[in-house]
Parts: sequence; structure tokens; C-alpha cells
Amino acid sequence: MYFQTLDDKTECVGVYKNGNLHFDDIPSDLLRTWKYTGSVTGDDIEYASLLCGGLSLEEACPSDLSEEYVRSTRRMSAFYKSFKLAKIDFTEHCIFDLIPKDALIEFCEIKNKITQHVFENYEKPANYDFLRGASQLLYDIKSRRVNIDISDCKSMFTNTHNRLGLQKILDGSKYIDYNLFGTVTGRLAGAPGSFPILTMKKDFRRILKPKNDWFISMDYNGAEVRTVLSLLGAEQPEGDIHEWNIQNVFQHIAHDEYPTRAEAKVLFFGWLYNPDSDVIKSDYYDRDSILDKYYKDGYIETMFGRRLKVDKRRAFNYLIQSVTSDLVIDRAVAISQKLEGTKSFISHVVHDELVIDLAHEDRHLLHELRELFSHNRLDRFLVNLKGGKNYFDLEDMSI
Repeated sequence: MYFQTLDDKTECVGVYKNGNLHFDDIPSDLLRTWKYTGSVTGDDIEYASLLCGGLSLEEACPSDLSEEYVRSTRRMSAFYKSFKLAKIDFTEHCIFDLIPKDALIEFCEIKNKITQHVFENYEKPANYDFLRGASQLLYDIKSRRVNIDISDCKSMFTNTHNRLGLQKILDGSKYIDYNLFGTVTGRLAGAPGSFPILTMKKDFRRILKPKNDWFISMDYNGAEVRTVLSLLGAEQPEGDIHEWNIQNVFQHIAHDEYPTRAEAKVLFFGWLYNPDSDVIKSDYYDRDSILDKYYKDGYIETMFGRRLKVDKRRAFNYLIQSVTSDLVIDRAVAISQKLEGTKSFISHVVHDELVIDLAHEDRHLLHELRELFSHNRLDRFLVNLKGGKNYFDLEDMSI
């Protein structure tokens, strides 16, 4: 029942099960392992890391296995250090070709024991299926090296501050690695050592180029605003949500004049993230009504199966951020599945933005992909669609 893959790279297929390593004849009865990897997949496989909320092996290890775990990991760490000193690129080799078989067996056995401990002591979370789909998506993103091209970005290096920042990026990892459990609300965070897709300066995005033909960016028009309206059961405005707020919510709020769109955004998000703000008094946005429905006994419970412990002061903020983030991840999983068998793929996700690396031959799918993103679990949200030859110079598109 319990097994471990020997490498997380799709092309490096090897399995540990019942004290043995398998490379050619992979056993068929593989049911429970630590985490998802692309080398061995199956609809029936369950993942312990999702049950324990993303704990590391060390954090999930029970005290009676601690000594065995420390001994095994120290031995593995020694091998990894020697490989780094020898400047061996792990992305170019299968780990099981580098590490002695007895060390692999020892480490996989303690990993199996921790996996079994988790399955025997943790309940499957209500959002397990959602987390499973998300973990597979993030694995696919992590497995692709980002395409960096600075040939048309030389002017960016003339500024000392920019040059240092760009050089740090160029010297760092070229793989986007997300932490699915890096925030309380479920919003994606970057894992240590990841390519800094979530934090890099916006103008640095110019160095990122698609591997196919275009970057296609999709994001919701006023994502959090629309989430609030949906949770209230209100109809979604067809046009720009901030313009709608100007006409319906912020009339004559400042000196008997309508605020600008930029001012309307500031006003709304000031209200959203400040529970003491009373700048919005309209019936369109009833904070208390939403909390009465989704906040009980110190916990938020969302339609995605998340149960978040939070004080009432932060509850509304947490709820909106969590639901909005999960809406985007859920649609990203659906779009990734739609793109299976094509050259195109999801390049990355940045908050409520989804970026597709689109091949010219798949351009006929754009309308369907936009609609798939628009129709989420709450409602149909208006989508901003942009495209370009790098991740900075993206222009509005219409289909």
C-alpha cells in the first residue's frame, strides 16, 4: 500500500516499496505516498502531505521515529553536499543514479513510516480533492524552466540598483516553486529558492519570454469586489466593477463629486481591509451579512472546504482573500486540464492572474479558455485579457 518515488522528475521513474527498489517493473498496487510527483501518477493514489496541511517530513515525524529520521537525513544530506561541491546539476540527473541504493532504501523506509503515521493519525480534509488538483498543477509549473532572455533588455542594466537586482535573479533558480500551504488563507506563496515570480519588480518581468509564441494573461476585473457581491448573492455587473461602484456606491462621496476610478479602488480596498471603515454604507456591500453566513465560533468555512481559525476583526478580510485565491487556483486547474495534449501550458499564477504560454497552433482555444476562467464556482466574472511577447509588455486583447 505505501510507497515512495525516488525522484520528483517526470522522466526519472523509480519506486520504493516493501524494502525493494523498482525501476523497470513498477508495482501496480501503489496507493499511498508522501507527496505528488510526476514520475508515478494515478487517480487512486493518496498523498500524506495534503492530509497534514503541508507539514514537512521532519514536522510530521512522530517522536518514536525521530532518531531513525535524523540518522537517515544526515546521511542523505552528506551526499547532497558532496554533489554541490562537485557542481553536479540535479536537474540533469536522476537522484537514484547518484546515491547508493542502501541509502535510498533507508531513507525511503523512514519516509514510508512517517507517511503511514500521517494516514493513521490525520483526517482527510474537506478540501482534499481541491488540494490534490492544485498540487498537481503546481508540480507541472515547477517542472518547467522559465525562459529568460535579456537580449532586448540591456538598457535595464545601466541603473546600478536594477543591475544588482537582475543579476540576483539571473544567478538564482530558473524554476517557479510555489508553497501551497505558505499562507493562512491559502493564497500561493513562493517556496524558498524559487524563481521570484511573486515578488520581482514589475519592469523586471520583461526578461521573461514565452517558450511558445505568446504570454496570455487572464485576471478578474475587480476580483475581490466581485467575490463580495457573489457571497451576498448579488448579480454581477457586466462592465468594469470600479466604474459601477462610482455610479452606485460612491455617489457624491467627496465634495459632491464622483471619485475617479483610481480613487474608487482606494476607497473600496480601504473598506475591505479595515474593519473599522464606514466609507461604504450602501446595502450593496453588507459585511455583517456575509460574516453571519460564513463565520461561526471563531472559524471561517468556505465553499472550497477551507476552515480557517481567525478572530472576528480579520475574518472578513481572510474570507474574501481565501475565496478569491481558491477561485483562481480552481480555474487554473481546469484550464491546465483543458490544455493537456496541446503545446500550450500554464506558465505561472500571480495572485488573481493566470498566465498561459500559448502556442500559435492553439490560438483557436482562446475564447474557450477565457470562458472557462470566467465561469467560476461563484458566478461569471468579467475577465481582463492581455497578450504579449514578454511578461511586461502585455496589451489588451479582444476576442
